Amino acid sequence: MTDLSNSMQNVDLTNCDREPIHQLGRVQSYGAMIAVSSDWIIQHASENLTSILGVSVDDVSGQPLNRVLDTNGFERIRENMRHVQSPDSVVRLFDVPLRTNNQKFDVSFHQSGMHLIIEFEPKTEQAGRDVSAEVFAQIAKLRHPKNLNDLTQRAATAMAELCGFDSVMVYQFQPDHSGEVLAEVRSDKAQRYNGMRFPASDIPVQARALYKRSLLRLIADVKDEGSPIIPQTTMSGVPIDLSLSVTRSVSPIHIEYLKNMGVQASMSVSIMKDGELWGLFACHHDSPRYIDYERRTAIELFAHLFSYEISNFEDAARKSVEVESSKVQNLLMSHMAAGEPLANALRSIHEDIKSVIDHDGLVLIEDEEIYTAGATPSKEQLSRIARHLNRTINSRVFHTDKLLKFDEFGHEYEKVSVGMLAIPISKRPRDYMLLFRKPVTAHVNWAGDPNKPVTVGPNGVRLTPRQSFDVWQQTVEGQSAPWTDAQLHAAELLRVTLLEVYLKITDAANLERKRAQENQQLLISELNHRVRNILNLMGGLVAQSRSSARTLEEFTQNLDGRIQSLARAHDQLTEKQWEPTSLKQLIKCEFDAYSLQQTDRVEVTGPDAMITPNAFTTMALVLHEMATNSVKYGALFENRGQVQIDLSADANGGIVLNWVERGGPAVTPPKRRGFGTMIIENSVPHELGGDADIDYKMMGVEARFRLPSTAISQIVQSEQTEAPTTDVSTSTNFGISGTALVVEDTLIIAMDLAEMLKDFGASKVEVAATVSAAMEWLSENHVDFALLDVNLGSEQSLPIAVELAKRDVPFILATGYGASGDLIKAYPPCEIIQKPISDSSLQAALEKLDQND
Repeated sequence: MTDLSNSMQNVDLTNCDREPIHQLGRVQSYGAMIAVSSDWIIQHASENLTSILGVSVDDVSGQPLNRVLDTNGFERIRENMRHVQSPDSVVRLFDVPLRTNNQKFDVSFHQSGMHLIIEFEPKTEQAGRDVSAEVFAQIAKLRHPKNLNDLTQRAATAMAELCGFDSVMVYQFQPDHSGEVLAEVRSDKAQRYNGMRFPASDIPVQARALYKRSLLRLIADVKDEGSPIIPQTTMSGVPIDLSLSVTRSVSPIHIEYLKNMGVQASMSVSIMKDGELWGLFACHHDSPRYIDYERRTAIELFAHLFSYEISNFEDAARKSVEVESSKVQNLLMSHMAAGEPLANALRSIHEDIKSVIDHDGLVLIEDEEIYTAGATPSKEQLSRIARHLNRTINSRVFHTDKLLKFDEFGHEYEKVSVGMLAIPISKRPRDYMLLFRKPVTAHVNWAGDPNKPVTVGPNGVRLTPRQSFDVWQQTVEGQSAPWTDAQLHAAELLRVTLLEVYLKITDAANLERKRAQENQQLLISELNHRVRNILNLMGGLVAQSRSSARTLEEFTQNLDGRIQSLARAHDQLTEKQWEPTSLKQLIKCEFDAYSLQQTDRVEVTGPDAMITPNAFTTMALVLHEMATNSVKYGALFENRGQVQIDLSADANGGIVLNWVERGGPAVTPPKRRGFGTMIIENSVPHELGGDADIDYKMMGVEARFRLPSTAISQIVQSEQTEAPTTDVSTSTNFGISGTALVVEDTLIIAMDLAEMLKDFGASKVEVAATVSAAMEWLSENHVDFALLDVNLGSEQSLPIAVELAKRDVPFILATGYGASGDLIKAYPPCEIIQKPISDSSLQAALEKLDQND
């Protein structure tokens, strides 16, 4: 008994964290699994292969995969192997014939150690049903929520309609890794867990890690014992790692947990935000329930889109806080402009600050003087807190709702203040503005007692799942209301303002003042708004280009051209600080993109017009489509063809663009109206309120576009004829050779660039994400040329560029900021290329690199 008592004392919640849930050696019965070696030999398979695929494990073990699977099925798997590009890559294929009986399967495969894991489930859902259409219809219902509870309740309802489970909860992880149910939808209309907390131990550490890698987990039947994998272990004696497996069997402890909840089937869908696990959709069913893999994939897409809605909601909240904070900043600045001391100014706007950041007491510590307002600790206690802050925090905002954890003497004033928000407003020795909160008694409703009991069972001493999920209420004292993200954002804005004020008052370091001003400008800018608009536009371009393209190659070419056109237009706008920009310059830019060798084939006459940024972006797409059509099918397809563009002002202050093509092949009207045609005919009327007409005459296309005066800032009278001047032509037989180095911190971009270089002829491409990784590789390897991203997270690629210059290795610098003077001065001589990078822009840069070498 003594030994047993000691063992039970040594058991804690980390026992659950150590359970190897990724190495259970079994799969759920609704699917089967095969593990093959690098040479396609079957080495492991699930025992249910006979019932799923119609062949036994004994018959397929040691056989090449192409002898077991239908030729078409095997070829589809083999052809898609190129998409297994990262440790977390899972390739999904739907409606795949695996045997000669024409039965269709949904297939997934991924790399696990030395094995390729292939899983397949018999196709069950009706063919031809567009599940993605259901997803986008449900996402549309999430627009413009009143608050977070409204948003999550709508999301739970939408998920319930998509998956058909009896119960759907939206479950958000808290800072202590416990989970709070923000919304619940049940088929019986009851509210069983809404508002309750589930302890962190309910989802152990390794389970949360798997939720970040594998975003959807279906348990179709808790009574399913699963099918063992044969053989159970690899040659090294360990079970196969099934972390990314979609059919992976279930931990016995989790099965017991679900049974205790009265659940027969469950599905968990991860909600990711900023690369971290924000929460889960937790779906439960009172009877066994299987969902087709293709539908599960669509449900996973819904969760991705929902995460964007959460980000948009939080961005809107931050914007609202910024507006209110701006009012407080203006009040503070007006008091300071009148010569009022900072302490008096803060006292004057105390209530205004409180309306943005709720608090009970305000303190200013300036030059070791202490000024207070409201309920605060004593000045002696505040001096001690300030010294402790100087020793423990940096120059950022610090917050706590449990001061006793920060100050060991906090019990002296715990009846007055237990929450603190510290805003540094100077360098060391620091001055601070401190906001304090009184203690509040909180009642937390847990779904059952969060303390798991230690019991002795057939598996020895272990932690067991809770038997009861009845409400268990916990009373929490000695802490304040928590500081919200919006309040912390407001505090950061106020810190920037106070820092600026303080530096002006003390005439301190100019560098700090400059940084504070830059931070304030960034915080009040419209960047978030513009980025969201660009993302929405990109989404529309992808969707519409996909629907109008007949082949994957056509889709890729069309989408790449349109994105590059927008990028060029954006470059011109940013060069002008987002001010009205020349229409003639835009026309020249679009034709220059095609690298025409004969500059007299495109003639632009008439006055120029400075058009607004909105009109500039719209016309960039229209002119891109017109120029593309001319090069592919029209006047510029023939060597003798010409395009005449005439600009003229109309009586109402607008500008008319007449486009005439001559000398090309005979014109026939398009047989189908693609997305490009829709852009040409509808963009100017819809976006700008102007007119657009296009006539497919036999002698050549003629078009007329009228931009209204609202899209025009100024008409510049000029008789000078403008024409594209680019005379660089990319070679059709261009090629490179040797070893290349790509330094890029975004994996997808790095992989894309590496593939481009290999397509151009590079024999080897090494990819690095950091300066240290690149320098380490360079110390032991030879490189012929390199492609460097300017910004690599928190560092820049300059040390790599310097090292390459020492070795006389040519390199290309990739940037999203343009070839600024500062960039050119900082880096050794090189070619600079704008993001996003296309095949043609990279080829042009490589050709220049070769010419300069």
